[in-house]
Amino acid sequence: MAERVAVRKTYKLFIGGKFPRSESGRSYPVQSSNVALASRKDARDAVVAARAAVQGWSSATAYNRGQILYRVAEMLEGRREQFVALGVPGDEVDTAVDRWVWYAGWADKLAQVYGGANPVAGPYFNLSAPEPTGVVAVVAPAGPALLGLVGVIAPAIVSGNTVVVAASPSAPLAAVTLAEVLATSDLPGGVVNILTGALAETVPTLAGHLDVNAIDLAGVADPAFATELEVQAAENLKRVLRPVPADHDWFADPGVTRMTALLETKTVWHPKGV
Repeated sequence: MAERVAVRKTYKLFIGGKFPRSESGRSYPVQSSNVALASRKDARDAVVAARAAVQGWSSATAYNRGQILYRVAEMLEGRREQFVALGVPGDEVDTAVDRWVWYAGWADKLAQVYGGANPVAGPYFNLSAPEPTGVVAVVAPAGPALLGLVGVIAPAIVSGNTVVVAASPSAPLAAVTLAEVLATSDLPGGVVNILTGALAETVPTLAGHLDVNAIDLAGVADPAFATELEVQAAENLKRVLRPVPADHDWFADPGVTRMTALLETKTVWHPKGV
């Protein structure tokens, strides 16, 4: 019997809840697989998908968003061994699962903790309520491949934002496999969109895109590149989260900073009546 030739898996992009090939048709080898090499047009398509998903996701109840994030944790738990086979340490997968659960618990608490009634001198109520920023571009850290990715996606979407993620070119398999988890986790299409390939090609497009409201530069290691992206982001006054230090501990308590940094506060005045 002739020796069987293994079928090499080709990982695609994740845009609008679907898995399209790059419009350029390009890919690059990673381990024993081929990974799509996203183009500038793919980045623009991802922004369109993220914008289309904002209304539905931000208007969903906080309880429902929490349920969906918890479902992601369930599905990720069920595919633990697949991530381990890709080289992700087991303790990292476990922490990533726990991190989804942790953020799921925050979904229906953000409004109470970061909103409320303000004391005013007058016959009216003054109420502040947190709202999502909108479409957020995210540069994922190179490592830890899975936990770092979860650490930038979950805090952005828990409050109702949608994201376009530029995965680390050196560690894309965790990102595209997480996309398969998200696609089966009740998450509406377009809430999370994942691009793989060269950051220099896709991220400047996201930084300068006028329909992107904020950009998280967590995974940008080159200070000059980070400065270039900040300059491009300034054109429409994007909110910018600076790169994280190389020694950042993604296993530590994440705190609430990454969630609150992507919130807006709406203040409403209402008369009390006579």
